[in-house]
Amino acid sequence: MQVLRGRGSSPRRDHDHTARLLADAADGTSGVRVWTPPRQVAFGRRDTREPGYDRARRVAETAGFPPIARDVGGRAVAYSGDTLAFALAVPTRDLRGSIDGRYATVTRAVRSALEGVGADVSAGEPHGSFCPGERSLRVVDGGKLAGIAQRVRADAALVAGCLVVSRNDAAELAAVLEGVYDALDVPFDPDSVGSVAAAGGSNDAGRIARAVENALSDAGDDGSWRIERVGPESR
Repeated sequence: MQVLRGRGSSPRRDHDHTARLLADAADGTSGVRVWTPPRQVAFGRRDTREPGYDRARRVAETAGFPPIARDVGGRAVAYSGDTLAFALAVPTRDLRGSIDGRYATVTRAVRSALEGVGADVSAGEPHGSFCPGERSLRVVDGGKLAGIAQRVRADAALVAGCLVVSRNDAAELAAVLEGVYDALDVPFDPDSVGSVAAAGGSNDAGRIARAVENALSDAGDDGSWRIERVGPESR
């Protein structure tokens, strides 16, 4: 099991570290990464085809969130610099070798980690959520705090997501995404953004990151561990 810690100096360089996780999984080594990506709005492929995409990029940049385009589907996701991201890369021959099986494994691990730091969460998401999808976690009867997606190749799969930690983090993301989604003409309710803290859990990003890292490492454990630092950040 390869465990990457830290972040790249820019969104693009940071993305390269996660891409390496997927490449290593294709060679047979599972990998985990839980970190705080650089400040950005990451647009999905669907966003890039919208008439308002250029305006949405300008909105993000004006708000101090460098815009980047992801090579996967889905809608825009924002990272404030305090927002967590997580990823588990596994060979497709892994015992959890179905799309649904991998989703279930990661969702269960992240939910267990959040409950371990005191958060009361449930599956699903409210109407008007950022990056809407079927695989999400929310504050019970409240806002969305985590979204989970999956990229699958013939030889490896990457299950990854974002995790909103604090109330301030949620407020900052809601503010920038309101303008971004308006430019894209996609429904979005700023009140739909939740956080671990709003769910009654810790607002310590480092503590949450280690809890999620441990849970994902246990879920994808291939019998050996190697921790590698890829940047100056501790979590």
